[in-house]
Amino acid sequence: MPTPTLFTEMDTLQHDGEELEWRESARWVKFEEKVEEGGERWSKPHVSTLSLHSLFELRTCLQTGVVLLDLEGYSLPQIVDDIIERQIEEGMIGPEMRDKISFVLLRKHRHQTKKPIHRSLADMGKGSSGAPRSPARSPTATSAFNRSTEDLRSKQAGSYGRLRHAQSRSMNDIADTPSTDQLKNKFMKKIPRDAEASNVLVGEVDFLNKPFVAFVRLAQATTLGGLTEVPVPTRFLFVLLGPHGKAKSYNEIGRAIATLMVDDLFSDVAYKARDREDLIAGIDEFLDEVIVLPPGEWDPKIRIEPPKKVLSADKRKSVFSLNELGQMNGSVGGGGGVSEDEEMPVPHELGEELAYTGRFCGGLFLDIKRKLPWYPSDFYEGFHIQSISAVLFIYLGCITNAITFGGLLGDATDNYQGVMESFLGTALAGTVFCVFAGQPLIILSSTGPILIFEKLLYEFSKSNSIDYMELRLWIGMHACVQCLFLVVTDASYIIKYMTRFTEEGFSSLISFIFISDAIKKMVGSFKYYPINTEFNPDYVTAYKCECVAPDPSECIL
Repeated sequence: MPTPTLFTEMDTLQHDGEELEWRESARWVKFEEKVEEGGERWSKPHVSTLSLHSLFELRTCLQTGVVLLDLEGYSLPQIVDDIIERQIEEGMIGPEMRDKISFVLLRKHRHQTKKPIHRSLADMGKGSSGAPRSPARSPTATSAFNRSTEDLRSKQAGSYGRLRHAQSRSMNDIADTPSTDQLKNKFMKKIPRDAEASNVLVGEVDFLNKPFVAFVRLAQATTLGGLTEVPVPTRFLFVLLGPHGKAKSYNEIGRAIATLMVDDLFSDVAYKARDREDLIAGIDEFLDEVIVLPPGEWDPKIRIEPPKKVLSADKRKSVFSLNELGQMNGSVGGGGGVSEDEEMPVPHELGEELAYTGRFCGGLFLDIKRKLPWYPSDFYEGFHIQSISAVLFIYLGCITNAITFGGLLGDATDNYQGVMESFLGTALAGTVFCVFAGQPLIILSSTGPILIFEKLLYEFSKSNSIDYMELRLWIGMHACVQCLFLVVTDASYIIKYMTRFTEEGFSSLISFIFISDAIKKMVGSFKYYPINTEFNPDYVTAYKCECVAPDPSECIL
């Protein structure tokens, strides 16, 4: 069974005046997106560039921290309590740290779903008047913290249900259910339906003298309220809290684990790992494929654009096995595998749209099922201010095609099909296609092959004394019946057997026909306007031209 796609979100611990909060700083579906400086918009997706040191530090964190696999967790307070309990059992922290760590981990999360609401000038003045204070230093946070710890201590002797109630009432600052902004987040369109989430929490606090690390895999993916930007169930949780002074290092370690979680090979390892050693082996396998760029020879601030084609996990495994085989045979550097000049072939990946169903109108029903949830938004989002440029571009693309090919069709068919007919046909066919095909932003008009077909058809009908318009009508009816037959029999899957050779063959044919027509017209213009080869420029002044009135007697009334 293939592992689900992982959506990874990294939150960092921030001070909002006198309060603590977790603020979203980056997210991954396949590639990384960062919150730009100023915190008002997301960057473009780009390839994550990690430091080698951060990967080694992450490896050390998993070796020394707590690893909980297949944890039965149904709420964030319970998961946090289990993590802290394991840390105390293994002697990593003292019991006195329980309440402080719980207080920090259960602070609210602010997601980058929209532009942040700017604070008032008075709040900004309060925030800038003093240094950011931690829960131990802030009076407001301290009083809330003391109230929280008192309530929690009073409930420790009770059952887990009463402990969870105490936490949710006094310490938990995260909503138990997704908010309206989460449910309406348009970013959900970019995430597959069966996706699960992995959350990374990193930050620095003043009450720890060594890092607090935990890696958790839940037995069942669970929606943890406001923890994630989108309402996707969480399967993995990575927590890293440490003493002050190493915020950049913690951030890089968080980016490293987030990048690993969206890697196909490591995510497969994370889902199937039986113990800590399997996770470390997955990091080692990832490190075997890492390419190091020397410092000083490139700018780390440059964001690498995502590649158009990415090797699948199976292909990467085969390449890795070949490289290992070459090294085992004594070929240093993987010489027994793929050479530098030889490129691994990219598999022809097919989507579910080209899968043969074998049912009557099976492909059509699947298309409707996939398109129906997004059908209304395709139209009303066209009125958005950001869609105006695209709408104008499509409009100009349609109208210029109709004018250009309409004029050429008029010349080819003696104006049986001209500019007006091309306008009318484009408008009617375009409206029907946009409404029923669910593709509003498509340029619909005549093309080169249609022009050549109409020209040859008109010449054929003219030479055989056939009415061109009647013949064209029956051809259109035949094409309509043929298309309906292909739809109901789900025959569109045959397109997966087509290669670029077919497209390039037709393109070459159309190009050859246009070039030959241009040569014929050029030769014909020379015949119509022949060149006077006997012209002598010395006799230019000898020519004369005069206007003579007609003879009235020769005029015919």
